[in-house]
Amino acid sequence: MSEIVQMPQLGMNMQQATFLNWTKEVGDAVKQGEVIAEVEADKATIEIESPAAGILLEKLVKVGDSVYVGVDIARIGQAGAVPAPAPTPVPERVAAQGASSVSSSPALTPTAAPAAPVDLDLPGGIKASPVARRIADERGIDLRLVVGTGPGGRITKSDVESFTPGAAAAAPVTSAPAPVPAPAPRPAQALVAPTGSGITEEPISRMRARIAQRTTESKQNVPHFYLTVEMDVAALLSLRKYINEQLPDDQKVTVNDLIVKATALTLRQFPNLNSHFYGDKIVRHQNINIGIAVALENGGLLNVVAKNADLVPISQLAAKNKQMVAAARSGKVKPEDLEGSTFTVSNLGPYDVEHFEAIINPPEAAILAVASAKQVPVVINGEIKIGNRMKVTLSVDHRVSDGAEGAQFLKAFRELIESPMKLLI
Repeated sequence: MSEIVQMPQLGMNMQQATFLNWTKEVGDAVKQGEVIAEVEADKATIEIESPAAGILLEKLVKVGDSVYVGVDIARIGQAGAVPAPAPTPVPERVAAQGASSVSSSPALTPTAAPAAPVDLDLPGGIKASPVARRIADERGIDLRLVVGTGPGGRITKSDVESFTPGAAAAAPVTSAPAPVPAPAPRPAQALVAPTGSGITEEPISRMRARIAQRTTESKQNVPHFYLTVEMDVAALLSLRKYINEQLPDDQKVTVNDLIVKATALTLRQFPNLNSHFYGDKIVRHQNINIGIAVALENGGLLNVVAKNADLVPISQLAAKNKQMVAAARSGKVKPEDLEGSTFTVSNLGPYDVEHFEAIINPPEAAILAVASAKQVPVVINGEIKIGNRMKVTLSVDHRVSDGAEGAQFLKAFRELIESPMKLLI
């Protein structure tokens, strides 16, 4: 018996990654949970773990391949296990495997005869090599506008590299495919970049392109509304100091850990905001998994996920958060640390920010933007005193919720922050 290892979910709706490295060779013993390979997605290195203990019997993809989520990448089993014959791909399977270079792997190559060969590189109905898709994705090129010069009209690397926006109009028509809807206008391509002295150009990274795509889609398609409140954080800061005096360095609690905990506990009272919007339905989540936006040193961000944040004790929550954030900033994260968020917290407190509004991460219903805690003059019992205050802004999808519910959420959240001992119960 053997077990197939598939490309896991990668978080942030990332659907493909480039295979970087095998950390195990065929014939090596592996433990369950041991890293067997590394892939790169949006400039983050993601470690792939073995789902079972055994022997690495077979590698199904090569270093450099562009591999889609759900594609079979390896086979784990006992020594001497015979590889199972690969089934002929059906259309649904082909769509799932997308543009990965699985054709180079015997276990995934169609062998049924006399059926016509099955092309595995047809996501979106477009013939293109994996490297051509990657370059097109990085440059924002719509492959439907590129004329393929490879066998059977397949789009190659050189086709994409030589493509110019006006080329499609002059290209000869070699067949009469079904009409394809016109692509959405791309404002960035319509602009003419300046040239001359004092100007340098830098290609947009895959991560920046992903952020641009996701945030644009969110702002265009999700009707945001925003609510801001200010709260007293003196008791919260005092509690954090007290807790950290009792804990070792690897478990010390940050202000953000307390905010994540308070957010999760508040969501227990407002399950509607712990839901996802899918057009014709709203999916409510029983688990409360808080996405934590992590700024990366070379630009961009990743969201790591604090699973069941309402249930995990604050010291354990802090230790796990520290581990995930460090992994994200070092460029190596595990797939399970990026997936499953039901609500997101974006904290710019360390950057001396007074107030900001965050963009919702679809299909989530809301996101909480946390600004810096500051010492400011406040009026207490008719007297002006110095107080520690912090502003937070809740962005909400108006298709899921309304202003009154958002205001009630912030009221309950502020009560937890200003009476923080409840975070320890």
